[in-house]
Amino acid sequence: MSTRSYATRVISFVLVLCFAGSIYSQQTGSARRLPGSTTENPRPVSPSTVTGAAVKNDLAEALSVIQDNYIDGKKLDYNSIFKSSINGMLTVLDPHSNYFDPIENAAFRNEQRSEYFGIGATIGDLREGANVDTYIRATFDNAPAARAGLRFGDRIVAIDGQSMTGKTYSEVRKFLLGPRGTVVKVTVEHVANKQTETVTITRDAVSVPSIPQAYLVRPGVGYVAMTSSFSQTTADEFEVALTDLHSQGMKMLILDLRGNRGGLLFQAVRVANAFLQSGQVIVTQKGRIRGATEPPFTAINEAPDQIPLVVLVNGESASAAEIVAGALQDHDRALIVGENTFGKGLVQLPIQLEHDSALLLTVAKYFTPSGRLIQRDYSNGGFYDYYTRGGLSADRSKEPVQPVGPEKRTDTGRAVYEGGGITPDEFVKPTPFKASENRLANSIFGFALELVAGRVAGFENYRVNKPIDYDHDVSPSDFPVTEALFKEFQRFVAGKPALKVTPEQLAKARPFVERQLRFELATAAYGSLVSVQVFYENDPQIARAVEVMPRARELALSARRARARS
Repeated sequence: MSTRSYATRVISFVLVLCFAGSIYSQQTGSARRLPGSTTENPRPVSPSTVTGAAVKNDLAEALSVIQDNYIDGKKLDYNSIFKSSINGMLTVLDPHSNYFDPIENAAFRNEQRSEYFGIGATIGDLREGANVDTYIRATFDNAPAARAGLRFGDRIVAIDGQSMTGKTYSEVRKFLLGPRGTVVKVTVEHVANKQTETVTITRDAVSVPSIPQAYLVRPGVGYVAMTSSFSQTTADEFEVALTDLHSQGMKMLILDLRGNRGGLLFQAVRVANAFLQSGQVIVTQKGRIRGATEPPFTAINEAPDQIPLVVLVNGESASAAEIVAGALQDHDRALIVGENTFGKGLVQLPIQLEHDSALLLTVAKYFTPSGRLIQRDYSNGGFYDYYTRGGLSADRSKEPVQPVGPEKRTDTGRAVYEGGGITPDEFVKPTPFKASENRLANSIFGFALELVAGRVAGFENYRVNKPIDYDHDVSPSDFPVTEALFKEFQRFVAGKPALKVTPEQLAKARPFVERQLRFELATAAYGSLVSVQVFYENDPQIARAVEVMPRARELALSARRARARS
């Protein structure tokens, strides 16, 4: 797929359609004294009176007063002060303009490159009563931790000679992070033999794939998880995934955008381009600075992939993910399944500041091919409500809420609406989360450690002692939780009263226990990117995507016929 035409279109800066996860409270105004006024006889303040120079002088004066008079004035954290001041300005603008200090800006750039610096392992803790220890939960292919021989279940005893016993994983994590090329000595107790070893690891760049899973969920049904943000590698990874799935006999495709909070505009355009005919509009953006308003991005694909397509979305699908879903929905190229998307139609420009900090400033709005601005309203409440009630923490038990904006039409004449994200064609609730099930996590992980080490009599075949197969596709025959294994788990829990789990809790949560135990074992054998497939086996939204594939096929055919007649 050629992208040269797009490359010539990209403006001199990189537009980022990113979902800001921070929550801010509304800022309140305060009285300010202008030159020539007094508190007893204040001068009226008008917008024309408040000049930039006056504000700058007041900020400097306020900081000086704080330094001279605040009780802890000699212990001021200037980074926090300036950061909060800048964010205070930005909250007046919109929910997505943001300020990154040098550390946050480095993390942001790493995310766009699909990499970070560290040892390449995920960690988690195990609690039994008052005792807590941190373990390696997974390592990544060819990452420093994997090359050093660390595995699932290795307990972290010390880091650089300092004991980690009793520390939570969030505390331990701080000792593992560090600049690229620096060395860290990690002492672990191996799960397989209980032997202690100190390994020296050089921190390095760790690749995080933009597409963690791409496999056949059913014979002929391909599945691509585009659940991370759109980074610099997304479209290339997607092209490779499509080619591979077609070679395996894929006849239809599920594209999963659930949890994808946005990213790079150009990458989203390239993904949509894979399925749209040359000349079809993908997205239009409009702004006030040079380069922010462009002619519509249109498909340049003379031979688009015609495979029936279903796109999965939820309340955390935002920004660039909504561009892809909106383009495919407006052109009737895909059926959208899941829940209402977040509703972010604003485009940010990263602007580098001094000392490696940056502003992520909203410079444009984007519109779907039918002309929809999918941005939700944020003028009637605080940003806390904006993020929780409409998106991340929205009540998932509710039916979809129809956007209140103007009606638009898809290529075949279906009604779609502005102002509230992308409304799915098929609303499907996810598997409900139960807090009571989460309390079983420690007992399940503890039992998995014993199984992986081969210390459960009669179940030695569950032992994981082979090199990790990072390219494996999970099947129902991998680590089945039989009746006998479940009873053994019950005995394990009964012998550990500190876990505080009752037989009634286990019986009620049996499906969760079986799924979570298989996930832990699959993580030990195949890594965390593969083990997620265990949850997809009974995912109701994926199941519905398979069911509605015939509708997706007919919808795309109808759009193609309508386009041929026009």
